[in-house]
Amino acid sequence: MRRAHTGGCRPCGQLVRVAPGGPVPWLLVSGPEATAVDNAAVEPLSTSPVADELAARFAAAGHRLYLVGGSVRDALLGRLSGDLDFTTDARPDRITSLLKGWADAIWDTGIAYGTVGATKRGQTVEVTTFRADAYDGVSRNPEVTFGDTVEGDLVRRDFTVNAMAYDVVNRELVDPTGGRRALRDRVLDTPATPQESFSDDPLRMLRAARFASQLGFRVAPRVREAMTAMAGELGRITAERVQAELAKLLTGADPRAGVELVVDTGLADVVLPELPAMRLEIDEHHQHKDVYQHSLVVLEQAVDLEDGPEPDLVLRLAALLHDIGKPDTRRFEEGGGVSFHHHEVVGAKMVRKRLRALKFSKEITEDVAQLVYLHLRFHGYGTGEWTDSAVRRYVTDAGHLLTRLHKLVRADCTTRNKRKANALQRTYDDLERRIERIAAEEDLKRVRPDLDGNEIMRLLGLPPGPQVGRAWKFLKELRLDRGPLDHDEAVAELLAWARAEGIEPPTGCPE
Repeated sequence: MRRAHTGGCRPCGQLVRVAPGGPVPWLLVSGPEATAVDNAAVEPLSTSPVADELAARFAAAGHRLYLVGGSVRDALLGRLSGDLDFTTDARPDRITSLLKGWADAIWDTGIAYGTVGATKRGQTVEVTTFRADAYDGVSRNPEVTFGDTVEGDLVRRDFTVNAMAYDVVNRELVDPTGGRRALRDRVLDTPATPQESFSDDPLRMLRAARFASQLGFRVAPRVREAMTAMAGELGRITAERVQAELAKLLTGADPRAGVELVVDTGLADVVLPELPAMRLEIDEHHQHKDVYQHSLVVLEQAVDLEDGPEPDLVLRLAALLHDIGKPDTRRFEEGGGVSFHHHEVVGAKMVRKRLRALKFSKEITEDVAQLVYLHLRFHGYGTGEWTDSAVRRYVTDAGHLLTRLHKLVRADCTTRNKRKANALQRTYDDLERRIERIAAEEDLKRVRPDLDGNEIMRLLGLPPGPQVGRAWKFLKELRLDRGPLDHDEAVAELLAWARAEGIEPPTGCPE
C-alpha cells in the first residue's frame, strides 16, 4: 500500500502499514503542514486512472467532483479501500449522461436517492448528487432533496469522521465539521447534535457501535448520552437494516467493544434483548460465572482462534450466544448450587427465533443454532471414555460445522485455573487425535450405510418408500456403532433386521 507518513513532518511516499486502532502518524501533524500531509494521504485515491478520468470528465462539463465519506476516512487512516464514492453538484440525470460512453457498465437502482453506480476496468464507483435530506420522523425514510454545496452535504452525514470530502480536481481536503481532529483523537461525534442526527436516522446509533468495533473508536460523551436516551427509537428500523449493522459489528476488529456499547446504552434491549438478559444477578449463596462477561470472553477467544482470511460471522454469533439459554434454565439447588440443565437445547431454540426475527439467512441461523446445541457435547467425553462409536456420532452430528465446533469448544474454556484449563485443552487435543485416527481408517465426513438404497431394494424386494428409508437408517446406525462392515456382513445384518420387521426377502436372497 502506498502511503505518506510524517518522517520529519513531510509526506515522503514511504510504504507504511497502519494497524486498526493504532496511531496514524500524519494525523498528529498540526498547523500549516497538516494540509499538505492530509492531501498526500488521500491523493493515492484521487490519482488512480479511474478517478482522474472521471474528475476530468465532470470538470469539462462544469461540475465539481469530490471523493467522500468512508473512502476519505479510510485513506487518512492508512487503509485504501477498493471502491470509490463521489459526490457532485450534478443532478442524477446529468451524472448518468456523463458516465455514458465512459463506464463499462452503469446501474441506477439508487437514482431516486441521487446515486448512480458504474464500473470501469473492474473499479466500482458511485456518484451521488449533493444531498440536503430531511426525514419524515415516522418511517425514518429520507425525503430526498438535493443540495448545492459540498459543505451542506457533509453536515447532514452521520459522524464527523465520515463528513470529509476530497476535491479531486484541486487536490484539497474539505473538512467543515472537524473530522480530521476526530480521527486523530479516535472519537465518534456527530456533525449536528446527536439528538438531531439520531432523530433523522436511529440506525446511526447502532452504526456508532459498529465503528467502535471496526475502527477502535470511542463515542463522545454526548453521543453515548443520546444513544442511551433514544435507544427505543431503534425499534422503528427494519430488521434487515439492523441485521446488516450487527453483522458488520460482529465481524469488526474488536467486536467486544461494539457489543458492550450496544448493551450498556440499552440498544440491545431493543434489537437483541437475550444478550443483556445474560447479566444474571448473583448472590453470596448461589455463586456462578457471570454469564454475560463469560460470553464476551468466549467471543474474544473465538476470534483469536480464527485462521481464515475473513472474519467468521457464524463462529462469532455462536460464541456470543452459546449460553443464551442459561437465564431461562437457571435453578437454585439445595446447598447453594446452581444448575442450567439443557440450556443448550433451550438456547438453540432461542437462537433460531431471534436470528429469524433479525432476517439472518436460513443457513446462518441453522448453523449458529446447531453450534449452540452441540457446544456442551464434548463435556461428556470425560478423560477419553467415549467409544469410537460416540466419536463417530460427534463428527456426524457436527457435519460441516466440525472445525467451527472445535474452535467454539476451545473458546468456551474461560476458567482462571490454569491446571483445569490445560487439562481441558489436552483432553480436546486427544479427541481431535482420535477423530483424525478414525477418519484415516474410514470416511467420517460421509458416514453412509455399507449398502445403498438400490441394493436395499434389490435385496428386500421393496419399491421406493418408507420401508427402504427405515432400512437405510438402520444400516447407518449400525455403521456409526461398529464402523465399516464388509459386504456379506452388511447383507446379513440387513436381512436379519428385515425379518424382525416382518419383511420377507424374495426367494433366492442370500442368507
